[in-house]
Amino acid sequence: MGVAMGFLAFLVIGGLTGVFALAFYPRERNAKPRPKKFLIAALIGFVTTLASSFIGQFAGLFQSGQMLEWLSAIVASCLVGCLYAIFSRKPI
Repeated sequence: MGVAMGFLAFLVIGGLTGVFALAFYPRERNAKPRPKKFLIAALIGFVTTLASSFIGQFAGLFQSGQMLEWLSAIVASCLVGCLYAIFSRKPI
């Protein structure tokens, strides 16, 4: 049960942080991003949260379920989401 709940929590956290980074990243925007970009941002955020959790546990920085795991997942997802927002915009 714990693994399934962690997976769902990372899906929600990663998806939301990826989409929020794309939606709220400060830049000039002529039109709203397409749904495809939101889906890609959510997927990137989810994969980043899983990778952050796996790498941190593998390196011995924290164990599953600790607060540092959640913090690292959120920070990594926000950072990668912002990088995606920066590099996904069209050149001027």
